[in-house]
Amino acid sequence: MSAELESVRVSTLVGRTLAKLGVGHVFGVVGSGNFDVTGTLMAEGIPFTAARHEGGAATMADAYGRMSGKVGVVTTHQGCGLTNAITGVGEAAKSRTPMIVLTADTQAAATRSNFKIDQDALARSVGAVAERIHSPASAVADTVRAFRTAVNERRTVVLSLPLDIQSGTAADEVGAAVVPVPLKVRADVAAVQQLVALIAGADRPVFVAGRGGRGAREEILVLARHAGALVATSAVASGLFNGDPHNLGISGGFSSPVTAELISGADLIVGWGCTLNMWTMRHGRLISPGTKVVQIDVENASLGANRPISLGVLGDAALTATDALAALRSVQAEPVEKYRTEANATAIKERSRWRDVAIQDVSTESRIDPRVLTRELDSMLPIERIVSVDSGNFMGYPSQYLAVPDEFGFCFTQAFQAIGLGLYTAIGAAVAQPGRLPVLGAGDGGFLMGISELETAVRMKLPLVCIVYNDAAYGAEVHHFVSGHPEQDLSSVVFPDTDIAAIARGFGAEGVTVRTVGDLAAAQPWLEAYAAGTQDRPLVIDAKIASDGGSWWLAEAFQGH
Repeated sequence: MSAELESVRVSTLVGRTLAKLGVGHVFGVVGSGNFDVTGTLMAEGIPFTAARHEGGAATMADAYGRMSGKVGVVTTHQGCGLTNAITGVGEAAKSRTPMIVLTADTQAAATRSNFKIDQDALARSVGAVAERIHSPASAVADTVRAFRTAVNERRTVVLSLPLDIQSGTAADEVGAAVVPVPLKVRADVAAVQQLVALIAGADRPVFVAGRGGRGAREEILVLARHAGALVATSAVASGLFNGDPHNLGISGGFSSPVTAELISGADLIVGWGCTLNMWTMRHGRLISPGTKVVQIDVENASLGANRPISLGVLGDAALTATDALAALRSVQAEPVEKYRTEANATAIKERSRWRDVAIQDVSTESRIDPRVLTRELDSMLPIERIVSVDSGNFMGYPSQYLAVPDEFGFCFTQAFQAIGLGLYTAIGAAVAQPGRLPVLGAGDGGFLMGISELETAVRMKLPLVCIVYNDAAYGAEVHHFVSGHPEQDLSSVVFPDTDIAAIARGFGAEGVTVRTVGDLAAAQPWLEAYAAGTQDRPLVIDAKIASDGGSWWLAEAFQGH
């Protein structure tokens, strides 16, 4: 006769189940509705970071998941707690980040509650999957289903816990909770043969890896070397091919002139877990007439979603590259040079990095050229870093000039194009990669939007470098709307200068103001303390930047509006 299972509160069952399934970290703002379940997660050994705003917590969890490979959790109060988080939830959902949004919900009968909203509809409206705990008896199964959807389908899942069900009890069946790891999708043999035929027939192949190729570095590189292909990445996979002499870096709006030239010269472009969207292909301008385009992806809906393709291969990037190499070797035993020439390697070494491209310094006595600023900081900061970038006119400078060690050194939360997510991103990424120096690039507008989380970074004693590109404006709008309309009234997007360094010091961070290269010396003591392992607070660099006339990557962004 089997022993009866212990009866446990539903909120406890949900927390224990998520802990057993392997969530990595919880971020959130705790209220009455999510107090118990958050406490259970903490009691089960899952680390918790208290944010100052649910929007910050959501993007911290998103960035943590991207950079750690584990499932991040954001926990919120019912109603207004979830609405506060929704921009971060939308960013995660659009980026297909496996993430759990663990939110309380009102009782079904509480139709006049102040907190009552249609949480399921709200979740679906931003592309997330809406799940909920339906009853005490189904609590464990409902939680397992939400986790399985997040991990196996790479989805952001909003899991609602109604208050009346939370307080109910059910048998403790957590021990049986399990989510099997799914098998990787192997491409059809005929599709691999078609891919190999295109690779063998190309003279100038280029392989571009996206987020879906991040786990396939070696497989893609071995195939590229045998096929004579250059390699590049989308922005979100920046750093993946570091160390390869034929690595072009980022493909798209952030490409250097030589990178754009070599990609445009390709007669075959193969996207590995990359949707080849308007950013990565510059609205198609990087694809020359007659160039064949192939996509490899685990989702059929992604194949050809952004542009016409010559071939779509449904399969895992690593497995497909391995199978393609075996098939290619059967018809081409030895590696071929093709596009991987010594001349191209030299051009890439000398001119593919923006810091090696000559510029006209537009610095003045009171404002520093943002390119010069970032180039200098690239030399000053330790290379073992993790760079996070907010959105705005400035965003190309940290993306182009700050080198990263690998694909886990660059966190790019840009799927929603929302400004203000940068500081949250940097904190979440720092939690995911504690052995690296977290570096944030943000505009003054975005930094001030999210500045409440600077207190979070200070409380965490996080050695974080925040580079604030301060032009006292929403620079994107200034440069976009003034183009061709010099008489345009810009008072709605231009502001008085803000002493962001002083504000940072008020939060307990260190703050320095930079107007010239010489002013960067003020950051040196902070960096020395970091090198010595004694730095325990953020550094905010309030950089008063000169205008370079507006960025070309911004002009391309507005074409997509």
